[in-house]
Amino acid sequence: MLYRKYLKRLMDFVLGIIGAIGALPILIPSAVLLAIANRGTPFFLQKRPGKNGKIFTIVKFKTMNDNKDENGNLLPDDKRLTTIGKIIRKTSIDEIPQLWNVLKGDMSLVGPRPLLPEYLELYNDFQKRRHEVRPGITGWAQVNGRNAISWQQKFEHDVWYVDHLSFMLDVKILLLTVKKVFKSEGIAADGMATIGRFKGNET
Repeated sequence: MLYRKYLKRLMDFVLGIIGAIGALPILIPSAVLLAIANRGTPFFLQKRPGKNGKIFTIVKFKTMNDNKDENGNLLPDDKRLTTIGKIIRKTSIDEIPQLWNVLKGDMSLVGPRPLLPEYLELYNDFQKRRHEVRPGITGWAQVNGRNAISWQQKFEHDVWYVDHLSFMLDVKILLLTVKKVFKSEGIAADGMATIGRFKGNET
């Protein structure tokens, strides 16, 4: 309980500062290369729900351009993923700017990944429990399949984490995350650049 209420936030802040400073040699050239590839901003800003569903603005590297078809609609994700974007996504460098969200207190280093606000009304009571804690840069679902597992499996992992949150579990998830990044596992669902959209639960 002490870790959950106080020490987890302290660990996030300390490790967030250390991580941000240590990542500067990666962050700066990545931002420059993405700005060139995107012909614009290297950052992706989007509203996401955090703890208790409170909306915040998440910061990530923008790995896809804004190319559209003849009707003015954005092309599919896999068609907009730039070459440098593929590398940055494969190595999970795109997640590093979220350290800003961790330092602000919007997110934690470890927790359920923050999803889209429009999903909030689609969750059942069990799935809503993922918002009982701060969302994380990485989480139990990410080290157990990431985008290569189903939505149902993802939510089950998220709620399991909420019920078993502890210092040792967070350390385990952080270590497994490093392993996953080096092995580039579970980055996308089969045949897709990212996981498909959550469309709600079958009745």
